[in-house]
Amino acid sequence: MKVVIVGAGSVGSSIARELLAHKHEILLIDLKPEVIGRSGLRGAHWLVGDACELSTLQDAKLEDADVVVSATGDDKVNLVVSLLAKTEFGIGRTVGRVNNPKNDWMFNDSWGVDVAVNTPQLMTALVEEAVEIGDLVRLLTLQTGVSSLVEFTVPHDSHAIGLTVGDIDWPEDSTLVAILRDQAPITPSRDDVIDGGDELFFVTTIAAENQLRELLSPGSGEGNAPSEGNGSGEGNGSGEGQGGAAAAPATADQLGRSDQLDDDGFDG
Repeated sequence: MKVVIVGAGSVGSSIARELLAHKHEILLIDLKPEVIGRSGLRGAHWLVGDACELSTLQDAKLEDADVVVSATGDDKVNLVVSLLAKTEFGIGRTVGRVNNPKNDWMFNDSWGVDVAVNTPQLMTALVEEAVEIGDLVRLLTLQTGVSSLVEFTVPHDSHAIGLTVGDIDWPEDSTLVAILRDQAPITPSRDDVIDGGDELFFVTTIAAENQLRELLSPGSGEGNAPSEGNGSGEGNGSGEGQGGAAAAPATADQLGRSDQLDDDGFDG
């Protein structure tokens, strides 16, 4: 697999090192020629240039890449590179690094981003997952913001204790994919009994997260089904409240240089 990585800082270099170890073909693009000597990456190809310029991406033969990773420390650059990779070169998979969590809502398919990696948000989720009991914690956002991987640690006073997986009427767009018990993963079946302290992992649509939270929360009562109205979509964050409307693609003038995007709503 050929992977083009824009930005050869600590993040980009670390990604390249791991991919090289797995025998992938790597091309790194960076503005600073000095990063080549200090990177210590053997076997990687290099191109010095501005990845926001079409000519640089043409020199990189970007159309031959399987994946483009935008890993710079500038969200504006990462968005422009992802959009150019998708719209001008037809790249099948783009990965964009989110530096400022306030810009996360822009990293979607409107800007050519297939997968957004929000490191601050991920670290926050891992901290919450370690200490939060009885609340739903989103670990990862999947499919450009359509679905997510969430975790729920069952409190020892939960109404769900003693019920089997098959007893519970899970929300339609939520799937229990794993149970972590005594530090051992379990593939859930209908006959598995839920116990206090179990960590339940779900793949769910973001719109269904509220339904899942209401079902699992201590205040949802003794019933086995979600409360009335949960399937209607009202109040579940579908559409409004999920990051707002998608950002419109930039104009051709805006794509020329990343510093022209400062007035387009960026934080940082």
